[in-house]
Amino acid sequence: MTRRLLALALFALATATSTVAAETPAGPIAVALADPARPAADRAQDADRRSGEALDFADIHAGDVVVDLMPGAGYYTRLFSRLVGPTGKVYALEPAEMAKAAPEPLQALQAFAGKGAYANVEVLVQPLDALTLPRPADLVWTSQNYHDLHDPFMGPADMARFNRAMLAMLRPGGRFLVLDHAAAAGTGVSHTDDLHRIDPAAVKREVTAAGFRFVGASAKLRNPADDHTAAAFDPRIKGHTDKFLLAFRKP
Repeated sequence: MTRRLLALALFALATATSTVAAETPAGPIAVALADPARPAADRAQDADRRSGEALDFADIHAGDVVVDLMPGAGYYTRLFSRLVGPTGKVYALEPAEMAKAAPEPLQALQAFAGKGAYANVEVLVQPLDALTLPRPADLVWTSQNYHDLHDPFMGPADMARFNRAMLAMLRPGGRFLVLDHAAAAGTGVSHTDDLHRIDPAAVKREVTAAGFRFVGASAKLRNPADDHTAAAFDPRIKGHTDKFLLAFRKP
């Protein structure tokens, strides 16, 4: 068996194993995932995203102020809305550069934000170099988009300035969580554009350089059978990439 065929076989095995081993969400997370107002297209992603495990790590509580940074069409925005409840707030914060490059997801987000079941959601569209909030947040979350900040269509971003802005958004003790597709160790930011991946060590360096403290990582989204050579949207691996989830805290 060639090395490539062996890698694909191991990937298939790991995918099947991870599906069986996925934890069953409980409590408020289970209620959020079962939200009848969620679109069927969102529900269809839950198993591959392993959202229950990701939300458990995020540790969101009723009354929290949460920022869904670069929220796409609002997959996590809806879940955060349910978790923080009517006494909490969710800011769906979209950089203007991303809104220009991909307007359709923003339109889908704006269609439900601030209405009905999601009255606690507010959409903010701001230039990347001027991101700010009306009030301090308990959590800033970004999912599968941190790598995009390094790409030409985003400027690329001044990462030192960006991460300082994340720090300024948070109350003391607030957290910044980064979920993204993992690139091979040692590759840094060299595959953000072609493979849509980033080395978790590069994220740690950039975020801690802004003044954050690294406080932990979740291994529940990892896939050791992913050899990190395929693009995140390659049909052979889409939905099953090796993902990292890192937590940082504002002192």
